[in-house]
Amino acid sequence: MKKVTLVAVVLLIVGGLNWGLVGAFDFNLVDSLFGEGSALTRIIYVLVGLAALWKIVALFTEKPATRD
Repeated sequence: MKKVTLVAVVLLIVGGLNWGLVGAFDFNLVDSLFGEGSALTRIIYVLVGLAALWKIVALFTEKPATRD
């Protein structure tokens, strides 16, 4: 599960940076790298969405870390 969570976090960072670029500079890095509307671009967007769902579920199901 830790590997899945790590992948989810990386995908969320990529998605967040991409949206930041879109908002600030009207530049979509994912489209630029993989082609606008290409199958790979759509797969990346789906994976980012699934990563967000994964983290939403984890937000409500994981126990908070305790300090000793």
